[in-house]
Amino acid sequence: MRYMIQMNVPADQWDAVMSSYSEDDMQAMFAHMNALNAELTAAGEWVDGQGLGGPSQVKTVRAASDGRPQVSDGPAQPGPILAGYWLVDVASEDRALEIAARASACPGPGGKPGNDPVEVHAIPGDPTRA
Repeated sequence: MRYMIQMNVPADQWDAVMSSYSEDDMQAMFAHMNALNAELTAAGEWVDGQGLGGPSQVKTVRAASDGRPQVSDGPAQPGPILAGYWLVDVASEDRALEIAARASACPGPGGKPGNDPVEVHAIPGDPTRA
């Protein structure tokens, strides 16, 4: 079964969150995430994953009445934005939840586990049968 595991950050706190990490904190975060990614790859569970840019790099697009894109800077709505995700193909929901817990335990500022909330979204094989 495929799952999207995602981490979100409140858009209005993005800059404060990012600036709270020292260089060592950033290195610890990347080491944790790289180890998780390597484990998923070795287990054949990795499909895709990315860390994403902050709200200043987001564009929101709506179709105009003539179908042309109307583009605005920033997220479509206030609140959390997607900071990063993993797309995994695992044997069970329990495994997806285990991976999410590992992502949640990523070191934060000061090296302590962040224990940030991580969402797990099932991806149905056939959405017409959901």
